[in-house]
Amino acid sequence: MGMATRDLRILLATSLLLLLLGLCGGSTIGICYGRNADDLPTPDKVAQLVKLHNIKYLRIYDANIQVLKAFANTGVELMVGIPNLDLLPFSQFQTNADTWLKNNILPYYPATKITYITVGAEVTESPGNVSAMVVPAMQNILTALKKAGLSKKIKVSSTHSLGVLSRSFPPSAGAFNSKHASFLRPLLEFLAENESPFMVNIYPYYAYQDSPSNVTLDYALFESSSEVIDPNTGLLYTNMFDAQIDAIYFALSGVNFRTIKVMVTETGWPTKGSPKETAATPDNAQTYNTNLIRHVINDTGTPAKPGEGLDVYIFSLFNENRKPGMESERNWGLFYPDQTSVYNLDLTGKGALDVGDDANGTSLNGTTWCIAKSTASETDLTNAINWACGPGNVDCSAVQPSQPCYEPDNLVSHASFIFNSYYQQNGATDVACSFGGAGVKVNKNPSYDNCLYLTSGSKKAAATNVTTPSSFNSTASSAPNMSMAWIFSIQLLSFFSLFI
Repeated sequence: MGMATRDLRILLATSLLLLLLGLCGGSTIGICYGRNADDLPTPDKVAQLVKLHNIKYLRIYDANIQVLKAFANTGVELMVGIPNLDLLPFSQFQTNADTWLKNNILPYYPATKITYITVGAEVTESPGNVSAMVVPAMQNILTALKKAGLSKKIKVSSTHSLGVLSRSFPPSAGAFNSKHASFLRPLLEFLAENESPFMVNIYPYYAYQDSPSNVTLDYALFESSSEVIDPNTGLLYTNMFDAQIDAIYFALSGVNFRTIKVMVTETGWPTKGSPKETAATPDNAQTYNTNLIRHVINDTGTPAKPGEGLDVYIFSLFNENRKPGMESERNWGLFYPDQTSVYNLDLTGKGALDVGDDANGTSLNGTTWCIAKSTASETDLTNAINWACGPGNVDCSAVQPSQPCYEPDNLVSHASFIFNSYYQQNGATDVACSFGGAGVKVNKNPSYDNCLYLTSGSKKAAATNVTTPSSFNSTASSAPNMSMAWIFSIQLLSFFSLFI
């Protein structure tokens, strides 16, 4: 092989690898972990719950040491907040920022993956003149990170409410409120210079709640069959989320900061509210968050930014009983404090059914089961079993010695029975079979001898002789769905391997 030909092929392979890495970037979904409650599980149990549901990105609102310790070696990426009450000391003295980083971040990094530090939260909504302290505090935090050699690995920003805009409709008229100009100009310069995102909290729920005559519920829930036209651009909007995101982008463009990306640090929908909050229901929350996740992970982008990746954090992990305000304020959680689901939510965005070997991925009567992957590590299976038999509230007595599901006495067999029990008790959804990637849905009944696996709607596993019906003789479903981008990535790897 000639040197020039080999160089060309290596260059091609490298280019394809870069393309592959770009495809694997994409949009991400994270969850906000607020702790304004007196009945939440301990941080170590929360870390188990987060891993069980394969949540990879988490926002926390302060640098709580127990939380940071709990997420060590989990692979979960944390966004850590500095509360508004701490802005004054951080803005006044560099030594305060240095000390905070030394005591609250460095001892836990990199075992605990910290990727963002948010300095202040929605400061334009806070009483007093705290906004003037934000950028000086951000500068001091950045300087502290530079001293530690982490300024390229941990980004610094601040979160905002949509109230930072004076206009948001139509999206092309999006503009920042002039009364915040003295705060926003240096903030945007900081973000642009350091390639940090503009972080905003987006809540279509409040837009609908405040003005139901102007905003339809379907439009707020990503369910609208009609389109809203921006008269200035001709862009068509089918949901309020996109319209609000584009209003931010147009506002940034209006002040000549077109390179700054937008990140949504809070969005969601409440499941319960006061009598006047009629839209705060579990069904609406499930609809909003399900459609949101699918919209985001498909890299749909927005009408003004088609195909643009967008990182979004859903509020929130738990209901928080100490939050002040209306009833809805305490009911945004995906989970109750006992770690059971408030409603079923597929965090993968891939829908309710896996694609199996047959036409619909289920057995003939629509039943699916959840079992442990034979390739799962012993550690992952053990951790999942410990969680399911504890906080997961699964009755694991059937796999104890002398009980009907004890034999065969191995980890995969025991985990399969336990995984399926949790899966069926929690709505038989994809997310209830994730177990951090250790679970897989099948359409063949795993029951055997006297060990009867739960099915949807049954109350508990029965210890009776089971004859597997012939209708369950189809092969097990395949591993969890892969996105088209990932499938294409594998094809690319196979392709460029030919050239090396």
